[in-house]
Amino acid sequence: MAAISGLSGNEIFCLQQQGMHPGDLVIGNSVFSLGLIGGIASGLKTIVGGEVTQVTEIIHEGRQKAYARMVAEAQKHGGMGITGVSNELIQQVGNVEFLSIGSCVHKEGEESEKLEFSTSADGQELYCQIDAGFAPKKFVFGNVAYSIGIGGGLLGSLKSLRRGEIKEFSQIFNETRHLALKRIKAEAINAGANAVVGIRTSIVPFAGMQEMVMIGTASHHPALAAGFSQSPITSDLTNQEMWNLSHLGYMPLKLVLGVSVYSLGFVGGITSAFKSFVRGEINELTTLIYEAREQAIAHIREDANKCGADQVVGIKTYVYQLGSGIIEFMAIGTAVKKMPGVNTRSPMLLPQAIIQDRDTFVNTAEGTLKTQLNQTPS
Repeated sequence: MAAISGLSGNEIFCLQQQGMHPGDLVIGNSVFSLGLIGGIASGLKTIVGGEVTQVTEIIHEGRQKAYARMVAEAQKHGGMGITGVSNELIQQVGNVEFLSIGSCVHKEGEESEKLEFSTSADGQELYCQIDAGFAPKKFVFGNVAYSIGIGGGLLGSLKSLRRGEIKEFSQIFNETRHLALKRIKAEAINAGANAVVGIRTSIVPFAGMQEMVMIGTASHHPALAAGFSQSPITSDLTNQEMWNLSHLGYMPLKLVLGVSVYSLGFVGGITSAFKSFVRGEINELTTLIYEAREQAIAHIREDANKCGADQVVGIKTYVYQLGSGIIEFMAIGTAVKKMPGVNTRSPMLLPQAIIQDRDTFVNTAEGTLKTQLNQTPS
């Protein structure tokens, strides 16, 4: 019987170099009512925002159920592993669907009695991961649902009279962002891994709140000392980037992120309003925004120094409007260090591992079911 696979030609080629061939597409889902979550959201009394633990737990349960059902389906197909695992949250009218999709892979010429691994990496990324010395163990995720709280409005309006960093908000958001990282590391420890690689971070609006979710692959690298089994390394480098750095002898140590929350201030708001009528730079806001970014990057530098990194690579910065003239700046990257015994198995990276697959089906029609499913209910 023909296998129905979600793997592309490039992925199949790369996996074949690792002794794997494609199996069937596998899916798991779980549908929850939004009624309970909406009740929790409407009853929020948070003054300065932060995690809404009840909602975090509900979302975590839904994501886990979808993942477990996908794994059960893969085991029925006799797969040795699942690659390209996703874990989506799709909001429908009155409901939310948690959906996990991946593609089974098999050992050449045999069926597996036990699932050996699952990974968020697609076939190309998985090749890079394995060739860089990382043995995949389990798809893992960490999430946190949080509210900006009344602080985003009432308290935020009061604080916005003061121009500059709002340290209370910076601390809350910094702690909240790090919760997702802490939880993905905990899942990796439970899987017996000493690394979480290929981490992707998403922030999703959900029922009047937001969810920050990190997904990645719990893996094992033999060059890491025993102590890393209780404190796994974390990296948001792409697997292709990680291969290149491993080839140069660098090991990722830690995903580092820094947050700073700033108020444009009453004076800044008035000044910018007047200056918007005049062509030219608004120096006050230029200086403020520059300072906020520098503060977020300073948090990253502090984290990197604490873990003994040589440098931080792949830094990306993001800006979010929190309302009432308050802005969050977030910087994220990976701290790396040269280590003995770190190298790649192959001297060159396969071209098929870096070729971008192109979409061959494009639907520009409006109002499709997929679009409607992914819209947040008003």
